[in-house]
Amino acid sequence: MAQKRKQSLEGPGQVVGAAVATAPRGRPAGDHAAKRAELLDAVASVIATEGYAKASMRRVAEHAGYTTGAVTYYFANKEDMVLALVVSRFDRYDAMIEAIRGTTDVRELLAQWFQLGQDLKFWPLMPELLTSARSEPRIAELIARRYAKFRADYASILAAAQARGAIRDDIPAHVLSDQLSAMGDGWALLYPVEPGRFTPAQTSELIDATVALLAPR
Repeated sequence: MAQKRKQSLEGPGQVVGAAVATAPRGRPAGDHAAKRAELLDAVASVIATEGYAKASMRRVAEHAGYTTGAVTYYFANKEDMVLALVVSRFDRYDAMIEAIRGTTDVRELLAQWFQLGQDLKFWPLMPELLTSARSEPRIAELIARRYAKFRADYASILAAAQARGAIRDDIPAHVLSDQLSAMGDGWALLYPVEPGRFTPAQTSELIDATVALLAPR
């Protein structure tokens, strides 16, 4: 029986938008959160390997070993499914920030960024999601909103590091956040294309160079 549900951007695993129709086919057996996470992993894999255009609900169901009806229990349509995936990706950004908020260790933040960027289940799909945002307003709005939050959280860590004299304070923290985010994006997006360029030794040198650029003047 069709029902209406309204979703919100606020909070992990949720998406925003007007009420949409859903068509539950009966609650699948097992843990709801675990099965939803399994399906999101399948969405990520399909988009990363086959592209956004081919990431239909049927293809995701095939990849995960579910029926299409089971997928529609968790997601109303493809857009709903992709929005949930975007949220789950940015939740990982937030976890990375929170893990070092207490120390404001910029070197550790950069190291974690590289580690995330080398996760081949994470970054190959990001260009596909960014490309889809050009024609999908809700996806574009969600990415912009969550990335703005990430940069603001990043800036708060940099500001705290400036306050204790750990990094330069002649450039506003929000500008440094934007600059470092852009650098990190560039490294991570190129890693799948040039993995040999980002060896552990080279990664360490890049982190050292960035920390040196941030050193107090």
